[in-house]
Amino acid sequence: MNQADPFWSQARAQVLLDPTVANLNTGSFGPLPCVVFERVTALRRRLAEEPMDFLLRQAPPLLWEARERLAHFLHGDPRRLAFTANVTASVNTVASALRLAAPGEVLLTDHEYGAMHWCWERAVQRQGLTLRTFPLPAVPRDPEEIVEAFRGAFSEKTRLLFFSHILSPTGLVLPAREICTEARRRGILTLIDGAHAPAMIPVDLAGIGCDFYGGNCHKWLLAPTGSGFLYLGAGSEDRVQPLQVSWGWHHDRTRVDERDEFGSTPRLRGFEFEGTRDPCPWLTVPAAIDFQERLGPDRIRGRIAALISYTRKRLHDESGMPPATPAQAELHGAMTAFHLPSTVNPVALRRGLWDRRIEAPVIERPGGYLIRVSTHFYNTEAEIDRLAEALSALAR
Repeated sequence: MNQADPFWSQARAQVLLDPTVANLNTGSFGPLPCVVFERVTALRRRLAEEPMDFLLRQAPPLLWEARERLAHFLHGDPRRLAFTANVTASVNTVASALRLAAPGEVLLTDHEYGAMHWCWERAVQRQGLTLRTFPLPAVPRDPEEIVEAFRGAFSEKTRLLFFSHILSPTGLVLPAREICTEARRRGILTLIDGAHAPAMIPVDLAGIGCDFYGGNCHKWLLAPTGSGFLYLGAGSEDRVQPLQVSWGWHHDRTRVDERDEFGSTPRLRGFEFEGTRDPCPWLTVPAAIDFQERLGPDRIRGRIAALISYTRKRLHDESGMPPATPAQAELHGAMTAFHLPSTVNPVALRRGLWDRRIEAPVIERPGGYLIRVSTHFYNTEAEIDRLAEALSALAR
């Protein structure tokens, strides 16, 4: 499994990549495989040519197929999966529509994505609640240490727990099922930010046991921008309503979860039909799933594991950068973060990396700055070498 492996060289050639850039940032956006780009472009061409025929006749069966394929890929029920633009839209839907008993609190870890923290700031202000964060272990040794931190954070005031399945700053994978079990025992609702999880790690929506789960398909699944989802857990289907009222609002309540003529269900259509929009990113999700299934999910995970090992070797073992992501397989996915020296100038470092055409985010944390390295199957050891050499040169 080295950079000269013809299988991975051929796989990389099937992805749209700028040949001058070392793209080590799938954690922000994934590039599109050629077949995915061609599929979404063909759909958009048909939408442009004859919008009425496409939206009224061609799109509905494609939308249901996409829903079934994504639900099957994530081990969930298609009747509970509503497509959204992204996880931000999913979380905002729940935060704006969910009504929680006041006084009380919404509980977050201290590693949540900044924009989602702001989302909950607004939500608690509107409902007369409080927002509380608690610290996670710096570099946990095992999943139980993480679960124990959650147990210690719960209180009788906690109404809802919001946490990321995979932490954006460090790539730490949280034991979602065990955390949700602990919350449920205390009558606490759970909403999971699964921005990074689909296609990075196996996701079992039915088995996690959360009340709500939002996710992105434009990162590790390599689907088009604009493809996200909100999953409604069992028993929470009626807790939230759509943010917009459009033609999906009035519907037959006796068949609320049955497939309808629009490629949806009456319940899900209320969330998805926000007026006129481009559904082509949603309809292209099956092409993204097919592409990775042809390569082989287990084979992809093996390739990612090899690249992570090489990244740790180059940046930690050889360059002495302390890792901020645990090495244990059950605690990390495909993103590995490292602590930068306290003397680093983040603005200059970001500029210096891009001057060398390297895409890797420098992330600010309370304890200092991190460099986060994303390694998908299309990355190479040469790109990691390029990053290591650039960091060494910029440090000097």
